Amino acid sequence: MQEDNYRHKGMRRNLVEEIKNKGISDENVLNAINNVPRHVFLDSSFLEFAYQDKAFPIGSGQTISQPFTVAFQSSLLEIKKSMKVLEIGTGSGYQACVLAEMGAKVFTIERQRKLYAKTKPFLAKFPYRIMTFLGDGYKGLPTYGPFDRILITAAAPEIPQTLIDQLKTDGMMVIPLSENESSQTMLRLTKQEDGSLKREEYGDFKFVPMLKNLGDD
Repeated sequence: MQEDNYRHKGMRRNLVEEIKNKGISDENVLNAINNVPRHVFLDSSFLEFAYQDKAFPIGSGQTISQPFTVAFQSSLLEIKKSMKVLEIGTGSGYQACVLAEMGAKVFTIERQRKLYAKTKPFLAKFPYRIMTFLGDGYKGLPTYGPFDRILITAAAPEIPQTLIDQLKTDGMMVIPLSENESSQTMLRLTKQEDGSLKREEYGDFKFVPMLKNLGDD
């Protein structure tokens, strides 16, 4: 793993100030962004991009999400220590590490086989409670549920009922729902006692699409 030196930490502090100025106020989230070295999730030649508030390609048609988006979704989840969080779309593993740094026990699914093969051993180097799985995110992980929180990190064409079924009562799901091709609406769904969903909308975002089945690409 790449080193994390004073320069990297300084760049991270600047990034935290930037996303703070964009409206993120949750100290737990800001501390996690400050503590997780984003540059180690990218090739060392891309250091200058690591602490810009931008998404960046990581291969297999996927991206490492924009730090503001990571912070925004994380703050909507209202993570408390030891919560079980299911993440759909491991990608680089950066979001999973941010959630784990916030105190969550993270279960994360990736459907792209190449990405999974790269990310699983990489995440094992961190001192976090993260379990990684290769599989179809639409199916979730019923064996390990129910979950306190579910985070979907790709554009979903619908709200997957299989994932709602794996959510605890009073649990929350954060999902970018594709209501048109150009952008997604960020939703926070809270599961009520009768199984219905309280729906809150938080503006438009842009994500890569959520895909079904396993990929070998």
